[in-house]
Amino acid sequence: MAAEKNNQIVGQSKYDLDAKWDACLDLTVRRFVYSSLAGTFGGLLFFRSPVSRWASVAFGAGVGIGSAYTECSRLFDGSPAKLAAPKITETPAPQDGQD
Repeated sequence: MAAEKNNQIVGQSKYDLDAKWDACLDLTVRRFVYSSLAGTFGGLLFFRSPVSRWASVAFGAGVGIGSAYTECSRLFDGSPAKLAAPKITETPAPQDGQD
């Protein structure tokens, strides 16, 4: 009975991992495409040079992949890429010349 229950838990975690990968892949493709399209539209609207337009598309694609990476790291219970605020400790100011 215990071996059957353990096998069932392993099977569920395998399917859960597959579902996470499917969701992550779907999210990555959608965000890459939509951000690239937004970059294309922005490049056509704001820039005249083809190089600037391609740079706009590349920037949009990078934003899409970066946001998908952050969301997938949260999905897999990893640590999200967040900037931590520095810890400030209060120390008394030195008093030179006073005894």
